Amino acid sequence: MKAGAAHHQVAAGGARSSPGRAAALRPPSRLLLAVALLLCLAGAERGEGQAAGETGRRAVDVGVILDRTTWLGNVSWACMELALEDFYADARRAGYRTRVRLHLRDTGPSAVDAALAGVDLLKNVRVQAIVGPQTSTQAKFLAELGNKASVPIISFSADSPSRSSSQTPYFIRTAWNDSSQAKAIASLVQKFNWREVVPVIENDDSNTRFIPDLVDALGHVGSRVSYRCKIHSSAGDDEIKGAISSLKGNWTSVFVVRMSYQLALKFFRLAKDEGMMGQGFVWIMAYGLTDIFDVVGSPALDVMNGVVGVEPYVEDTERLQDFKQRWHEKYKRENPGTKLNGPILSGLYAYDTVWALALAAEKAGYVNSDFLPSETNNGSTDFDKINTSKAAEKLHDAFLKTSFFGMTGKFHIQDWKLVSTTYKIINVVGQDRKVIGFWTPGFNISGNLNKKADLYAIIWPGGSDKAPRGWLLPANRTLKIGVPFKPGFGNFIQFENGKATGFCAHVFEEVIHALPYEVPIHYKEFGDGKGESAGTYDSLIYKVYLNEFDAVVGDVTILANRSLYVDFTLPYTESGVRMLVPARDKRQKTAWTFLKPLSADLWLGTGAFFVFTGFIVWFIEHRTNKEFRGPPASQIGSIFYFSFSTLVFAHREKIVNNLSRIAVVVWLFVVLILQQSYTASLSSILTVEQLQPTVTNLDEVIRRGDYVGYLNDSFLPGFLKRLKINESKMIPFNSPEEYNDALSTGRVAVIVDEIPYLKLFLSKYCHNYTMVGPTYKFDGFGYAFPRGSPLTPEISRGILKLASSGRMVELEKEFLYGDTICPDKDDSQTSSSLTLHSFIGLFMITGASSLLALVLHVGITLYNNRTHLISACSQGSWRGSLVIPSKIFHEHDDSFNTRDKDETGIANVDPLVENPWSVSNHIIENFDSDTDMGSPAEGEGTPGREVSNQDPGPPSFAYMHSER
Repeated sequence: MKAGAAHHQVAAGGARSSPGRAAALRPPSRLLLAVALLLCLAGAERGEGQAAGETGRRAVDVGVILDRTTWLGNVSWACMELALEDFYADARRAGYRTRVRLHLRDTGPSAVDAALAGVDLLKNVRVQAIVGPQTSTQAKFLAELGNKASVPIISFSADSPSRSSSQTPYFIRTAWNDSSQAKAIASLVQKFNWREVVPVIENDDSNTRFIPDLVDALGHVGSRVSYRCKIHSSAGDDEIKGAISSLKGNWTSVFVVRMSYQLALKFFRLAKDEGMMGQGFVWIMAYGLTDIFDVVGSPALDVMNGVVGVEPYVEDTERLQDFKQRWHEKYKRENPGTKLNGPILSGLYAYDTVWALALAAEKAGYVNSDFLPSETNNGSTDFDKINTSKAAEKLHDAFLKTSFFGMTGKFHIQDWKLVSTTYKIINVVGQDRKVIGFWTPGFNISGNLNKKADLYAIIWPGGSDKAPRGWLLPANRTLKIGVPFKPGFGNFIQFENGKATGFCAHVFEEVIHALPYEVPIHYKEFGDGKGESAGTYDSLIYKVYLNEFDAVVGDVTILANRSLYVDFTLPYTESGVRMLVPARDKRQKTAWTFLKPLSADLWLGTGAFFVFTGFIVWFIEHRTNKEFRGPPASQIGSIFYFSFSTLVFAHREKIVNNLSRIAVVVWLFVVLILQQSYTASLSSILTVEQLQPTVTNLDEVIRRGDYVGYLNDSFLPGFLKRLKINESKMIPFNSPEEYNDALSTGRVAVIVDEIPYLKLFLSKYCHNYTMVGPTYKFDGFGYAFPRGSPLTPEISRGILKLASSGRMVELEKEFLYGDTICPDKDDSQTSSSLTLHSFIGLFMITGASSLLALVLHVGITLYNNRTHLISACSQGSWRGSLVIPSKIFHEHDDSFNTRDKDETGIANVDPLVENPWSVSNHIIENFDSDTDMGSPAEGEGTPGREVSNQDPGPPSFAYMHSER
């Protein structure tokens, strides 16, 4: 083995020579000399293969293509040699039937040399696999070569030259996974809520797949890539400074860097000189660059303070520590004066790659390595004549299935690339690199590898531990703000003497001044310099899209088609579109206006209850109150007079019965409420204007063919067309005064405009106009910024603060509406007649009270005369039973009157006054006799006297008093 290894090194040295000699060999015949030398070496290697076969193990030839003039090439080759030594030194593998033999080709950075080396290895050495190359540029041709010969091309550093791995199935990448690395970077961006990222990359094939993966990963977390800064590997200082200037002129301050060590060192040195390594900037290094600190050391640390990097996580095991020590001894022995203290991560990937090849070779078993003729080998070039290898195909399949725990962790190939699931996040602080966290698919960004935790403190560029917001104002730049030309409605926006005034401008300036940083702005009117607008509002918005303006401040409505070109802030005004129409007084004052306060049903109901209440009072008072007695006509008059006189509380009749008093009191309460309601409604009808809109909806306008007005230079013509309004019926206007003239003269029937304009108009002309109809939803006024501008969310938050603090309302009063409140004049504001339904409860109460008083009165009266009723019923005369209640109702009961007389009056009462009970008895007896009821019998005296003698009854209080 040692002899074999020495032979490889000698072969490599013959091909490589020294960096100085390699640099000197640059004549045109270099390729021919190289090919001749490679052919000679191939013959020697075939002889060595035969010697290896004699030892009992079958040799599996593997080609290695490296650039030994680079750190990566030297480190990787040392790791590969140690991998083979370690693998076969293990006693457990003493019985292996195969042995991997490496054939090194030192091609330098040239892609042509790498391709020639690949052809040589396949045609002459007949290798079953090729490890390398180092760069993606070299991998382009070698990947096609591997597909042609069915030989696996295994790279531990270069990326796939194809966007899809299935297009190059024999190209296998055993390094970090760019897709998972992009997810790790995107998670870091999401952690700090950065919305825009700029990749700064070397302009070569190494980023062919990384950048698309990064863009996709950032899109999934809500961030985007505004543009990509590409720098050629051979760029000089002036070209790099130009790229840095373009970065400084952009809003974004978050950069993802991936480039070679030499270019990165030069770039960061110039970026520091330009002040871009200061506070507010974010620099994230993708892996491939983080090894620069191991390779370059202090010069890189000096210019990259505050940089954050992402690199695959490798557990620091005892095996790894032992390997690093042995590698350092070997490397220092072969490369005296080296500054490297250990193998870089790519060297560990090279170690695991060779280890995996040795396992796969044994798993595949020995297969004759003779190449079979290709079906397409009829061409004239060496490439066309390359044959396919069955042994290589079998080794390829076995390699894809190989799995073990290597120096970098678990080695497992999936989709032709190594699965890498864990990354560590480093932070450059001073002369040290600190691990501040990890990324895993389960926890995303975390300060702990095994659980969710916060990141350790990060020191950002400039020495601050506060996370940058992710954007900065472009250096030495004043924002150019476009202001629309506005001939009317100057309260919203107006440009005077180089300054914007009005509500829109004042709100914007209050928000800008409230930001924790200074934003220099300069207003520029969108006019032609001759007192006219330079275009429509849409044209002004498009100027922002073309980067001719940094923002637009004015009465710009947020529309869907405009949002395709710019980003709008949150609206700062009321939204929607309505109609403005004239309002006319609908009052008609006639001789019968006094009837309008009450509806017809309420008039009829009220009259019915007047009569009903008068009847109830008359019925209850008829027996006891002489004022409700007399001829029928007089009693009917008393009913109507009493009931209607209660309307003005002028009834003169005295009420003596408590039941009727109750009914009257309840009724007077109802009358009081009716009277007050009538008075209020009549006053409103006679004195308050009942303004009603002349038009209530656009359908009516379309049907009548009336003209419709709108604000000039707005989006409303298209909106009106969608509402089926003929374009010939539309008339544009510019100012509130023109609105007033057009509506007052009848030139247009309605004005259709946004609510803020209509409210401003009504603050001046509230009396004769009103807003009517439905509100068509729009988003209101907003400020326009370029797509992705970081100022958009900042201004939106400022608008929300103004609105929540009440300051927005104050500004509206100051610049727009003042203290004027102009309510809509719709039908709900007109005075309508009172209806019966509004008073049905009161009528139910008074009706129930009156009916209850009537029932109680009838019951009490019948109860007091029960003896007579019982007597009449016992005699079996049904006619008498019907007449008795009538007689009782019509007989005068003076008992209530005697209570009102004083004691003296009571003493003078004639003791022979008729008693109602005696009358009743007399009537009953006369009905039972066969004599004429019309006159008393001769000698019987008066009926009353006779009845009194027959049934004197109990003496009255007045009679007993007079006897004393």
